[in-house]
Amino acid sequence: MEKNKILLTLSLLFVTLLGYAQTGKVAGTIIDGEFVDPMPFANVIIKNTTKGTTSDFDGKYELELEAGTYTLIFSFVGYETKEISDVVIKANDVTVLDVTLTTNSLDEVVITTSVKRNTENAVLNMQRKSAVVMDGLSAQSIKKTGASNIASAVKSVPGVSVQGGKYVYVRGLGDRYTKSILNGVDIPGLDPDRNTIPMDIFPTNIIDNVIVLKSANADQPADFTGGIVDVITKDFPTKAEYSISAGFGYNPTMHFNDKFLTYDGSDTDFFGYDDGTRNRPINRYQPIPGTFENKVLLTSLTNRFQEQLKADKATSAPNFSLGLTAGNQYEVGKNGNKLGYLASASYKNNTTFYEDRIDGAAIKDADKSVYQPRYSLYSKGSEGINEVLVNTLVGLTFKTDLSKYRFTALHIQNGESSAGFFDQDLSQDNAGGAYEDVVKDALLYTERSITNFNLSGSHKLGANSGWDFDWTLSPSFSKVEDKDHRITPLVVTQENQYIIDPSTTTNPTRLWRNLLEESWVFKADFDKKYELFNRPAKFQVGGNYVYKFRDFSIDEFFMTSTNNIVPNGDTNLLLMDENLWTPESGEGTHLVATGNNQTFKPSNAYESEQMVYSTYISNEFNVSESLKAIVGLRTELYQLFYTGENAQGDEVYNRQSTIDNYDLFPSANLIYALNDNSNLRGSYSRTTARPSFKEASRVQIFDPITNRTFIGNGFGIEDANGDIIFDAVRPTYINNFDLRYELFRDKGQMIAFSGFYKDFKDPLEVTFFPTSAEQLTIANLGNATVVGAEVELRQNFGFLTNNLEKLRLNVNASYIYSELSMSDSEYDRRVLAARDGETIDRKRELQGQSPYLINAGFDYDNDDMGLQAGLFYNVQGESLEVVGTGQIPDVYTKPFHSLNFTFSKKLGENKKSSIDLKINNILGDERESLYDSYKASQELIYTQRKIGTEFSIGYSYSF
Repeated sequence: MEKNKILLTLSLLFVTLLGYAQTGKVAGTIIDGEFVDPMPFANVIIKNTTKGTTSDFDGKYELELEAGTYTLIFSFVGYETKEISDVVIKANDVTVLDVTLTTNSLDEVVITTSVKRNTENAVLNMQRKSAVVMDGLSAQSIKKTGASNIASAVKSVPGVSVQGGKYVYVRGLGDRYTKSILNGVDIPGLDPDRNTIPMDIFPTNIIDNVIVLKSANADQPADFTGGIVDVITKDFPTKAEYSISAGFGYNPTMHFNDKFLTYDGSDTDFFGYDDGTRNRPINRYQPIPGTFENKVLLTSLTNRFQEQLKADKATSAPNFSLGLTAGNQYEVGKNGNKLGYLASASYKNNTTFYEDRIDGAAIKDADKSVYQPRYSLYSKGSEGINEVLVNTLVGLTFKTDLSKYRFTALHIQNGESSAGFFDQDLSQDNAGGAYEDVVKDALLYTERSITNFNLSGSHKLGANSGWDFDWTLSPSFSKVEDKDHRITPLVVTQENQYIIDPSTTTNPTRLWRNLLEESWVFKADFDKKYELFNRPAKFQVGGNYVYKFRDFSIDEFFMTSTNNIVPNGDTNLLLMDENLWTPESGEGTHLVATGNNQTFKPSNAYESEQMVYSTYISNEFNVSESLKAIVGLRTELYQLFYTGENAQGDEVYNRQSTIDNYDLFPSANLIYALNDNSNLRGSYSRTTARPSFKEASRVQIFDPITNRTFIGNGFGIEDANGDIIFDAVRPTYINNFDLRYELFRDKGQMIAFSGFYKDFKDPLEVTFFPTSAEQLTIANLGNATVVGAEVELRQNFGFLTNNLEKLRLNVNASYIYSELSMSDSEYDRRVLAARDGETIDRKRELQGQSPYLINAGFDYDNDDMGLQAGLFYNVQGESLEVVGTGQIPDVYTKPFHSLNFTFSKKLGENKKSSIDLKINNILGDERESLYDSYKASQELIYTQRKIGTEFSIGYSYSF
C-alpha cells in the first residue's frame, strides 16, 4: 500500500514537471510608431482567452504559455489594434515578437497579420518613422553577413565605408566628419585623435543594433557632418543566454612565413600590455654627461637600455580569437521589478606581415620643364606586427514600473608590437642631387587602453504625466604609450660599410611617447508627449556637458659611438657590454649629451583642456495627417585651452585659450507620408568639425619609420623669415541639406533614393609644408561644397519563384562631387610651382572626400536549415588623402576593391552550435596611396601595403 502511494506521488510529480516542461514564452518590445519610442502600458492578450499582460516602462512584455500556436492582440488607446496570428510557442524556448503600433484618428481599426521574424523589420520601422534621415543594421542583419565584429557588418549600410578594417566613414567624408558613439554617448577610441571608434572592437553578439544618422536633430551633438554611428548594446536577454566562440584565420602571404620579424618583448605582451620591461630607464630630467664629465655615470646610464636593436626572424602564427558572453534577468521583490545583466569578454591575437612595405616622399623638380616628380625619400622593407586586443564589457540593468537604471563598464586593452628592417633612399638636397642609401632597424611597441563607465537612468515622471526624464553620466580614461621605440639608421657607404651618420639621417634613437586623457560626459533630457492641432506631438529639452583633459609628452634619447662603423650593419652589437663606452677604453657606444645635458624637450609636451556646454530645444509635431515636422535649436559653447611652449622656449603658454566659440545650430526635418509605406523627407541642419588636441597644439610628432613629422598648428606657422605660412586652425562650420524618398515593402524589402548638399566654411585639411615632403600639418585651406546622391535596394528573388524567397540582393551606391575654392596662399603656391603648360584651377576636391561608394551583396538565409551565406563587395573611390603645396604633389588614396564570402551553418537538433567560414579580400587587392602630378610619366608611391587574402573558420556554442 505504501509502495503504491510512493508511485502515485512520483507519477503526479512527473506529470507536473512534464507540464512545466511543455511551456514556453513569447516576449518582445512594443514600439510607438509615431515617435519610434518604447510604448509602456500597452495591452497584450491571447485571443479567445483571459490571458494577457501589459508592457512595462520600457515597452517590453512577456507571457508564459503552453506549447502551441496562438493569436496575440496588441492594443493601446488611440492606436490601431494589431492582431498577429500563427505565433508558435515552443517548449522551453522564447519566441521574440516585436510590434509597432501606429496612431488611429478614425474609429477602431484592427490590422490582422501573421507572425514574422521581424527583428530586421523593427529597424526598418525605425527608419520609416524616424525624425531624421537614418539607416540601420539589426542584430539579425548583422548575423546574415556572418560578421564577427561591427566593422565587418556595417559596410552594407548605404553610404558607409570602412577604412583600415576598423574606422567607419559616412558618405565618403573622412574621419573628421563621422562621429561614433556608444549607447548614445561619446566615448574616446583607442586613437584619441580620431572622431570615430575602431568598430572591430565590438563583437556582434552583444549588439542590439547599429544606427547611422545622416541628418541632425537638436538633441544630437553638433560635431558631425557625414553621420553619427550609434552602437547600441543589448539591454539584457529575455532568458538566460551563454555562449562561447573561437576562431582562426590564415593568410598565405602573412602566416607560417619564416621571414616574419619579431623581437623579445615582455612576458605579458600576450595579454596586450607591457609588464614594465620597456619602461623608460632614465628620469626625463636626468642630465646626460659628456665623455669628459662624469664618465662612470655615462657608462651606467647607457647600460640601462635594453640591448636588442635588430629584429629576429621567426615563423609567423595565424590569427586567433576567443569570446564569451553571458546574460540573464531576474525578478526582484514582489512588484515585478527586474534585474538583468550582460557580460562579454573577447580576445583577438592578429599577426600581420608586410614583406614589401613601401613609403615614399616626393617633390617636384625646380626646373618647371621637368614633369616627373622625384623621391626625396623612398623606403621599402619588411615589417612584422603582432596585435592583441582584449575587450571586456559588463552591464547591469534594474527596472521598476516607472524607472530604469543602467550601468555599463567597458575596458579595452590593446598592445601592438612591430619589428622591421627598411632600405631607404634619402635625397640630400631639394634640387635632385645624390641619394644616400640608408638601412634602418625599427623595434616598436604601442600600448593602448580605454576604460569607460556609463551610468544612466530613464524615468516616467508619473504614469499619466507624459513627461520622461533621461540622464547619463559617463567618464572615460584612455592611455596611449609608445614604449621604447628603437630606431637605428645606418648609412651604407660606397665601400659597403655601415656607419652612424647623424648629418645624413639621425643618431640611433630611443623614443617614449605618453598620452593620458580623461573625458567626463553628463547628459540630461526631458521630453513630453502631448497633442498639438489635435494630433500627437513631442516636446524635448535638455543639455549636456563634456570635459576632456589631455597630458602628452615625448622623451627621446640619442646614442652614438666613437667608432661610427658598425660591422655588417649588425646593430645588436652597439649595446653589447664589450662595446659600451667606458672611462678606461675611451671607446664605444654612449648616450649623446644635448645642449642642456637633458633629453626632455618641454616643447614636445603639452596639456590641453576642452569643454563643451550644450543646450537644446526641439518640437516634433504633425502639421497634417501626412506631414510631420521636427524643428529645433542647439547651442554649444566650445572652449579649448593649451599649456606648453614653442620649440625655442621663448613663448610659454599657461592654460592659453585657443578657441572660445559660442554657436547656434538650428535644425529642421520634414517627413511627408505619401502613403503607409513611403515617405518623402527633407532636412536642414548646421554642424561643425573641430581640430583635435594634437592639431591645436605646437607639438612635433615624428614617425621614425617614414621620417614624416606632424606639426601642430594651434598658433599659426611661420617660415624662417617670420612670414605666416598657415593661420592657426579654427573650427569648420557646415550647412547640410538632405532630401530622401523611401519605399518600404514587405519581408524587409525597400527602395530609397537620397540627395544631399553640404556647404563647408573653413574645412580642416591635412597638408604638407610648402617645401618639405616629410612634414605635415593641419590648416583651413578654403571653402568647399559637397553634392551627393544615394540609392538603396533590398530585394529578394521570390518574384521569380517561391523557392528563391530566401535569397536577397542588397545594393547601395553613392556618388559625391566635392569642390573646394582654394585660399590665396595655396593657390599662389600652386601657380608658382606649375609645370610648363599647366593651368592651375582655383578649385579642387575636398580632402578626404570619396567621389563614389558601392556596397553590394547577395545573402541567403534559411532559418529552418540553420544556413546562412553571403557574398559581399565594397569599394570606395579615389580620394584626396594629403593636400599638396604645388612643389609637393597631392596624394590620393586608390580604390580598394573588397570582395568577401561568408558561410554559417547551425548544428545539432536545437541548433545551439554553429560553424562559420569566411574568405576576406578574395581579389587580393592592395591598399595604396599615390602622388598625382601633371604629366608625370610614373606614379610615385606614398604608401603601399599588400594585405593578401584571409581564410578563417570559427565555432560558437550557445547554452
